[in-house]
Order: sequence, then C-alpha cells, then structure tokens
Amino acid sequence: MHVSRLNRAWLMLLAITGVTFWMGESGSSVGSLVVALAVLGQAFAKGLLVALDFLELREAPALWRWLVIGWLALVLGLVVLAYALGLQGIPSGAT
Repeated sequence: MHVSRLNRAWLMLLAITGVTFWMGESGSSVGSLVVALAVLGQAFAKGLLVALDFLELREAPALWRWLVIGWLALVLGLVVLAYALGLQGIPSGAT
C-alpha cells in the first residue's frame, strides 16, 4: 500500500466529512429528501474509501471486494427505504 494513496484517501474522508457537516448544519432549504440522499451518497463514498484503501480490498480478490461493496449498498439502500417509508407516513405498527 502506498502511503500517498492512504494520505489522499484520508484527505478525501476529511473533505467529505466537512461537506456532510456543513450540509447538516446549514439548514438547507432544498428539501429533506434531497439532503438525506446526498448525505447517504457521501456515506457510500466514505465507505468505499475505507473499504478499498484502509481495508486494502483494492488488491483483494474480486469476490471480497464485491461482497463488501454489496453489503454497503444494501445497508444504505435499506436506510433510504426506511426513510422514504417514514416520509409517507406509514405507521410502524400497521397490520
């Protein structure tokens, strides 16, 4: 692993964290769904950076790389689904 790649990944993580913080604190009037999706997109990007560079999956077999990326996408997709259902006002105990 090249140290320069880790440094670039770390700087990217810091930058994405700063943008995420700014979006959360700015009280954006764009709409809560747009902001939430942007923040989750940034979380996906950060997860990719951590998995590929810090967990060194970039050089790992493709199966491991795709399993981790798929798990990350699944979890974030379920968060989006739960958020969207919450926006629709579906009661959690509806039967």
